[in-house]
Amino acid sequence: MTRSHYKRSFAVYRFIASDLDGTLLDEHHAVNALTAQTLQQLEAQGLRFALATGRHYLDVKGIRDALGISAYLISSNGARVHDPDNRLIHSSNLDPAIVRQIAQPEFAAGTILNFYLDDAWLIDQPYQYLLDLHADSGLHYHIAPLHQHDGAGVAKVLYIADHAHLLTVEARLHQALGERAYITFSADNCLEVMAPGVSKGHALRLVLDELGISPADCLAFGDGQNDIELLQTAGHPRVMANAHPRLASQLPQAQTVASNVESGVARHLRQLFAL
Repeated sequence: MTRSHYKRSFAVYRFIASDLDGTLLDEHHAVNALTAQTLQQLEAQGLRFALATGRHYLDVKGIRDALGISAYLISSNGARVHDPDNRLIHSSNLDPAIVRQIAQPEFAAGTILNFYLDDAWLIDQPYQYLLDLHADSGLHYHIAPLHQHDGAGVAKVLYIADHAHLLTVEARLHQALGERAYITFSADNCLEVMAPGVSKGHALRLVLDELGISPADCLAFGDGQNDIELLQTAGHPRVMANAHPRLASQLPQAQTVASNVESGVARHLRQLFAL
């Protein structure tokens, strides 16, 4: 590949959107030095960024700080979008009646139930692994009887359990809610429910429209089922080698890059932009 090709590539790619866990972050769910250095170099050349994740906004802020870049934050799978100055530019909550309904044992039994609100993360029982996972950002959950919550202000409902059980919960949710909610897996043990119309892809379009950038000039990376809309929106989708089979099967034409364990996003970008 010639140097002139790299120059043309730079002219095409104006925006980079990336999922976090299983994609931009390493196997320890952390930012490594190569990834941070790569994104900082690209920002210096004029590239813009969005971090797109199922994580809470308050958690993603810490990851952006670790990367050392100015980036839009697409959190709760697109239910919240903040600009690089932390201004909220999009918000979408579940219908409180739906939240109250799906917090009942018919759906929540056998799971660890979580609610994401603007300034709080609520959980119905202790779970040390989640505290460990969010140690770097300092985000902590609050234990509450979620089956008694009024459902107001909830961006996302998250069920954590083994995958086989969550498949049965997914089926019940689809039967009960139909098109009244967006239901997706962010990991095999994480089933998430947001308002209809919410997705990382919809949120990415909002960001690109604000910046006046065409989706055709956007490069996006993902590995999970909740990344399908993100990658379908971007003109240049990239699927991680460690991607979930459902994602890979729905995007057969997307280029595959090395796994997150191998710093696949950073290495692909360094090759693409001749860093």
